[in-house]
Amino acid sequence: MAAGFEGFEVTWRKDVFGGAPQEGSAAGFGTLGVNFRARKPTGGSRRADAPASSRKGSARAAGAGAAATRTDIDAGTLRDKLERGEPVAVLDVRKADQRAEWSIPGSVHFDAYDALNAGDERAMEGLDLPEGAPVVTVCGRGRSSATAAEQLRRKGYEAFSLEGGMRAWSLAWNTAKVSVAGAEAQVVQVRRTGKGCLSYLVGSGEEAAVIDPAVDPEVYAELAEERGWRIAHVLDTHVHADHLSRSRMLAELTGAKLHMPEGAPVSYPFSPLGDGDEIPIGATRLRALRTPGHTAESTSYLLDGKALFTGDTLFLSAVGRPDLEASPERAREKARALHGSLRRVLKLDPETLVLPGHTGEPVPFDEEPVAAALSEVQEGIPLLGEGEETFVEILARHAPPPAENYERIVKLNRAGEQPEGDPTELEAGANRCAVG
Repeated sequence: MAAGFEGFEVTWRKDVFGGAPQEGSAAGFGTLGVNFRARKPTGGSRRADAPASSRKGSARAAGAGAAATRTDIDAGTLRDKLERGEPVAVLDVRKADQRAEWSIPGSVHFDAYDALNAGDERAMEGLDLPEGAPVVTVCGRGRSSATAAEQLRRKGYEAFSLEGGMRAWSLAWNTAKVSVAGAEAQVVQVRRTGKGCLSYLVGSGEEAAVIDPAVDPEVYAELAEERGWRIAHVLDTHVHADHLSRSRMLAELTGAKLHMPEGAPVSYPFSPLGDGDEIPIGATRLRALRTPGHTAESTSYLLDGKALFTGDTLFLSAVGRPDLEASPERAREKARALHGSLRRVLKLDPETLVLPGHTGEPVPFDEEPVAAALSEVQEGIPLLGEGEETFVEILARHAPPPAENYERIVKLNRAGEQPEGDPTELEAGANRCAVG
């Protein structure tokens, strides 16, 4: 019996990957506390970043002509299943170090990568899975997982391979409503579930703004339309290094005004926001709070004095790294600037809600926002209590390796361009913008 399966039970329906969702079906595997019982089966053998109305699942048929057997599931279809809470067992067959970087929320790990690639026909031996619940195998690109799914089907499981693997999953997203007490606005947190990128749709009256858009622009357009909002403003907190900004695309799609922090090193036109500048959104306002350190132009946005969108300046359990595109000495200068920015943030009301630009964990389909009061964040990050020199030394010693393609991502974001072909080739992998 594989770890993580014993003592679970699940209800399911036979036509799992076709038709409308079953009323009251169980939640995604291992994610929302649904009970599964691990038993061996007794017999039988929209793109992830597209808006809800245009997502269409796809499956690859094994063979042509007669009744085709579906062997793959695309990331958009899996995303929809998890969002609707349908029963599905997501089985990650990658190496442990690869999984530690990023994973699908609620997935279970079974390290069979080497055995699968060695052609071992017994690679999936010793694994018991829930009776009836369909299995989706996952690897980096969808190759090893296809072999794993084939072996499971031979054992009688209803198994599918995630087409494109974790690279395709990097575009999957979900949402959570953020309650901001005392604010004249509604906030929707849009999360790239595998990468942990967090963006925000802020609406009041008939207008809305989007902060740090990181998924397909049509996602935000449709979310706004569902709520009766017109997107009037699009803002970035800084030039991002871990993902491609969709700000320029979103502004072109919606006709919104495009904003960047004053002095942002980009080559496309934008409306600059200096320290203290305000943007009206219906009955609410966003005020720019200059917070350099992670980058020179980094700016946070304060909503009605009640919530702070911190970008990569402050996370819930860490602070932004100051070393990207910097010599050791320049990184220390940026760390000193970051220390001053954080001192400024900590002077805000302790009840201010911190809404960061990233989280270090996969974001489950739980509709629970990634957010915390400033007082809780301060208590949970001892680094925030250090003096400037100690702060600088700690950041210098503990910065993680940068993301593999960050220099090319920064170059594209400065030009406001998208790469040719599949963006997941650049964006795959966890974000590495935090220290602490």
